[in-house]
Amino acid sequence: MVTFLLSIVLLVLGYWLYSKLIARILGVDPGRTTPAVAHPDGVDYVPMKPWRVFLIQFLNIAGVGPICGAIMGAQFGTASFLWIVFGCIFAGAVHDFIAGFISLRQDGASLPEIHGRYLGRGMKQFMRGFTVLLMILVGAVFVNTPAVLLNQNFTPDWNIFLWVGLIFAYYLVATLVPIDKLIGRIYPVFGLLLLAMAVAIVVAFLAYDVPLPEVWERLDNQHPKAATNPIFPMMFISIACGAISGFHATQSPLMARCMVNERQARPIFYGAMITEGIVALIWAAAAAYFFHDRPELCVGKSGNDMVGVIAGEWFPKAVAVVCVLGVISAAVTSGDTALRSARLIVADFMHVDQKPIGKRLLVALPVFLLAAALLVFSLVDKDGFQVIWRYFAWGNQVLAMVTLWATTVFLSRHKPGTLWYLITLLPALFMTMVTVSFLLVAEKEGLGGLLPRPVGYALAALVTVAISLVFFWKKRRNAQ
Repeated sequence: MVTFLLSIVLLVLGYWLYSKLIARILGVDPGRTTPAVAHPDGVDYVPMKPWRVFLIQFLNIAGVGPICGAIMGAQFGTASFLWIVFGCIFAGAVHDFIAGFISLRQDGASLPEIHGRYLGRGMKQFMRGFTVLLMILVGAVFVNTPAVLLNQNFTPDWNIFLWVGLIFAYYLVATLVPIDKLIGRIYPVFGLLLLAMAVAIVVAFLAYDVPLPEVWERLDNQHPKAATNPIFPMMFISIACGAISGFHATQSPLMARCMVNERQARPIFYGAMITEGIVALIWAAAAAYFFHDRPELCVGKSGNDMVGVIAGEWFPKAVAVVCVLGVISAAVTSGDTALRSARLIVADFMHVDQKPIGKRLLVALPVFLLAAALLVFSLVDKDGFQVIWRYFAWGNQVLAMVTLWATTVFLSRHKPGTLWYLITLLPALFMTMVTVSFLLVAEKEGLGGLLPRPVGYALAALVTVAISLVFFWKKRRNAQ
């Protein structure tokens, strides 16, 4: 319990101290006009109250990541606690804050446009396609997860495609209607539900006197398949949303178009990520207890299954049902904003006015058709969901890596002659090493990694060094 409580304290201190430093470096200006105030359009640029924007941002970025991702990451042991705490404070929250702030300063620009401004036209074109594809993957994953959970827990006699159709219909409506009409009204309720679930688990820790593992007891790799799942890089891919996630930076522009004061950027972008980190830590601690003290309940269980195990063991049936519904709502509310984000990215680079609903529908339909095709594959093929999830998880961290490099270039230009760019450069180097290593050494089903681990790690290090040399070369050239 000492490690858990200290981790919560560190996350809170990270917000109160480190985020203030970041805000000072960025030069947050409360008197500057925001995009929502400058030109509200009643669809995407809609001024909203800061508490509402915070809860929407929190739910947008949370999804099932800080729940299922943290649960599966807890298999690695208490190293997962360290990654959630330090990854959240020094990587994820910084990534979300600066990306969101840049969008706020650049008229609510979508993420690929930010990449293009700081990493070049070629990267912009590549990231447009890459990011839209990732958003489609997110949409497919977050239709599959709630549909399966609803079918298993509430309507086992239904054909699962009935739930798929209902969720997809909701996604289309949520993608098309003004952000304050549906998302702005129901997301705060779901956000509070997600927080209530986390509080309920903490109460269970105290009520049952749960012996939570300590860092000094289980820092080694506790994964049941440790031989094929080394902590580096596997844990850093498994736990994304609770530590750092590229998906978050695609959601920040949605809220940058709804904020009425730059002062709100710190609590909404950095604060929402710290809140998510706390939620992830709570679920990881609960899962770590079950994995290592009640392993007989965990055999063959996925992250979704473990939610049911945890809730069923600790709560009355009614509360357990609410927990499952909370996970379902978290998935649904990330899936719809992922597809909404895809619509906006496509509309931005094609310069399609999104005020007429007919044009919104024209842009959204191809996105939904591609998501539907992936979704059918995930449900029909027995390994389909795992394939999609694997590409989503890796692509998500690649997006975080690219965004960190873009924010590093931004800081080097925003604060020339200083070393403040190090606050994103160091996480960018780390995430580059993680994503390249994962690609080279992660073992596939029944197969080894692409390369032996020592070779893969060495090559990943060379790629990381090469990218950093390009950064410093361009930085020096631009300074001349």
